[in-house]
Amino acid sequence: MSWLLDDFFMRALFGGLGIALIAGPLGCFIVWRRMAYFGETMAHAALLGIALSLLMDIFPIGGVFAVSLLIAGVLYWLERLDRLSTDTLLGILSHASLSIGLITLGFMTWLRIDIMSLLFGDILSISQQDIMIIWGGGALVLALLLSHWQSLLASTISPDIASAEGLPVTRANLLFIFLIALVIAVAMKLIGVLLITSLLIIPAATARQFSLSPESMAVMAAFIAALAVYIGLQSSLQWDSQPGPSIVLSAFSLFLISLAIGPAILKVIRKRSS
Repeated sequence: MSWLLDDFFMRALFGGLGIALIAGPLGCFIVWRRMAYFGETMAHAALLGIALSLLMDIFPIGGVFAVSLLIAGVLYWLERLDRLSTDTLLGILSHASLSIGLITLGFMTWLRIDIMSLLFGDILSISQQDIMIIWGGGALVLALLLSHWQSLLASTISPDIASAEGLPVTRANLLFIFLIALVIAVAMKLIGVLLITSLLIIPAATARQFSLSPESMAVMAAFIAALAVYIGLQSSLQWDSQPGPSIVLSAFSLFLISLAIGPAILKVIRKRSS
């Protein structure tokens, strides 16, 4: 296995597949909860996390994770004030955190920082250590997702009914935020803060065209995300395009295909299952 990771393409592929396996299922909850803008806000906050971690000389993933949780806490506090709608608050926090992050990085003249790689990712430069972090973090996300699947699903479908049945809705919502922050922290180097949300949302939206159950949608989303990573990396090598945007474009292409053939395939699946 170690000789495979000596090749930059194989390292990128292993890293991308590790992200795809967790982004797909978690993205389903983002789609079900209609929280795409929340995911984007958390992703933009990741740049501020990177800037602060460099400023304080701490591990970047820890900084990204901490700032993501902080932004989620600020959003929760502002929502309780009940002065502005949630989407307005998300827009404010999203652009403010991104701007503060960029300004902070701009003042750090003693460091050479590739802003483009932070914004759009640099999957071809990941190391074996990065792969270990990605797969380790991915294993943790999947373990938490599987062990709390029922409470997460119930709180997504109907929080009131879930509370009436004694399910820990508040804990499930906090866990959901924790998982998003963790995925963004481990995925940022691969696909960048501006594109992370697309890998969470597009495969899940594509899988929705073919799925009859939440579980099948989660599995299909992981497969579609992995396929988008593979096609995107191959396209990047073939046409010398940026890997991150190539992966997103591949995911978008699969989504367009699903719109065209999804209803027919879903009809066949329903006939076979009946």
